[in-house]
Amino acid sequence: MSPTPKVRVLVVDDEEGARSGLEKLLRLEGYAVDAAADGLAALERAAEQPPDVVVTDLKMPRMDGMALMERLRAQWPGMPVIVVTAFGDVGSAVAAMRQGAEHYLVKPVDFDELQVAIDRAIENRDVRAEADQLRRQLRERDARGLEGMVGASPAMQKVYKVAAQIAPARATVLITGESGTGKGELARAIHAKGPRVGKAFVTLHCAALAETLLESELFGHEKGSFTGADRRRVGRFEQANGGTLFLDEIGEIPLSIQVKLLRVLQERTFERVGGNEAVKVDVRLIAATNKDLSAEVESGRFREDLFYRLNVVHVDMPPLRVRENDVLTLARHFLDRFSKENDKQLEGFSDRALAKMLAHRWPGNVRELENAVERATVLAEGNLIDEDDLPIEVSSAGRQGIQIPGSTMAEIERHAIEATLDAVGGSTARAAEMLDLSIRTIQYRLHEFGRATPRERKSG
Repeated sequence: MSPTPKVRVLVVDDEEGARSGLEKLLRLEGYAVDAAADGLAALERAAEQPPDVVVTDLKMPRMDGMALMERLRAQWPGMPVIVVTAFGDVGSAVAAMRQGAEHYLVKPVDFDELQVAIDRAIENRDVRAEADQLRRQLRERDARGLEGMVGASPAMQKVYKVAAQIAPARATVLITGESGTGKGELARAIHAKGPRVGKAFVTLHCAALAETLLESELFGHEKGSFTGADRRRVGRFEQANGGTLFLDEIGEIPLSIQVKLLRVLQERTFERVGGNEAVKVDVRLIAATNKDLSAEVESGRFREDLFYRLNVVHVDMPPLRVRENDVLTLARHFLDRFSKENDKQLEGFSDRALAKMLAHRWPGNVRELENAVERATVLAEGNLIDEDDLPIEVSSAGRQGIQIPGSTMAEIERHAIEATLDAVGGSTARAAEMLDLSIRTIQYRLHEFGRATPRERKSG
């Protein structure tokens, strides 16, 4: 497959033979190519039509490659630059990488390696642009006042929209979703956007208490109502009067408590344990569960009338695996937080760490990601979090699914290619580099597998 003609490459080299040779080879592969003999001429060409990537020699008259890089970065900050250096001149290459070069090649330039470097530079540029867009979306979303929520994926935008609509009401809300998806954070955001924001927000994890303790926690108890009750105790409903009560894991409440909870929702009154006095409250109830309450109703473990009382407004929190791009946004958010807490100066994640996080299925969702980043922050020794700093279940993402012995070589090859592509976000260039194969081999195999390449998906 040839690259799209829209990819423009500017080749800069004072050696006419090297310059024209690269120009011809790149044109044959479908790139749009311009050329210049030194840095000053390259700036003039770039001003006429900015390229997607610049391939420049370091040693040139009038303006060398280092000075050219500095000028390009000042005028076009996101423009990737690949530098070419003489054999043995490692010091110049290292200096160029520190100044921001995307990659470096040694003369004589290996053309396949150059193609890999160009494709990777373009993809890195697109990733950075996408990250910038996500940050802008995040700031716009934050401006709408949904406190405590991070993520700008389409799935989460739907959640934000519903939350903003229901926040001003007093209707009961049922939030469903897998463990760790952020149901509690959503409940807080709904409370914070509503008219009860200045009032109490009280939480209770229903699965953490035995039945007798749960009843007392919800409704309170009178002095002497049971052994150890040496004074009157106010329950969570009274504590939340005028505000919001969030009941997490409400699917774990036993049937005997469900009856009393239903009465509170219907009549807004209850009696403390061991008491006869009716206590009236004004509480907005938000409940959450990772269970299918419809199935619980059918099995007889959850009252149908209570289910309908709770399910006035239903919001489903999407799992992290379907929240496009939110993994990186959340990971950056947690990294900033834990870096401050641990007094560390971490700049971000390595490419391999990012690939592993994107490949992982995150069964524990946002909570698992938060714990993984906290662990990595503590263990990281450099200025970047690497894959070895991540938990083993994350760093080994993409390695499962093949049995040895028990699989043919063709099956092993297909698994290796597809798992690597998934780990690097579909980048054929990165997959080819990691597997020590040519990009053409990767593309040929994908056609054999009946799987489109990233470029074909974009054009389609």
